[in-house]
Amino acid sequence: MGFNITRHMTPELIKLDMSIKLPEMAENGSRKKWLNHVKEAILLDLIGVLDPTGKIGNQNKLFLDFINREKKASTGIGSGFAIPHIRSMQAKEFMIGYGRSLEGYEYDAIDDMPVNHFFIMAAPPYEDGMYLKAFKALSEMIMFDGLGDKLMQAKEPYDVIRAMRELE
Repeated sequence: MGFNITRHMTPELIKLDMSIKLPEMAENGSRKKWLNHVKEAILLDLIGVLDPTGKIGNQNKLFLDFINREKKASTGIGSGFAIPHIRSMQAKEFMIGYGRSLEGYEYDAIDDMPVNHFFIMAAPPYEDGMYLKAFKALSEMIMFDGLGDKLMQAKEPYDVIRAMRELE
């Protein structure tokens, strides 16, 4: 594929049990506003996956960068996948993490289906080449039939890495 994504993934960057407390939708509230709150909760959880790397400058500013990116266009790419991704001054170097929800969350995906698999990527603004290669490789990997099923069956974080390595 050209770019080795799993070289940048470690078991510590993989969360197999996302369990986010979803906000209640007010009876007269807008769905869009509620969905924004859901995305915020998911992004906070995913940033928590990246945080132990020590590669994040200011976690709150990184969160705002992700929120602003989602406001431009949803990163829910369909088929149960989302790839929240940004270039930010708060990323000290390229990083990628993975979070899985067995139930799936609404994430404004292009197919309007729930998202089970979240690959979160961040890179400094000057890491354009690596960032784009990683995004392209990950997008191609996701298009393979069966990856979603293998990721759903993963019992341990290393099972995620192994499933992805088979496609590299």
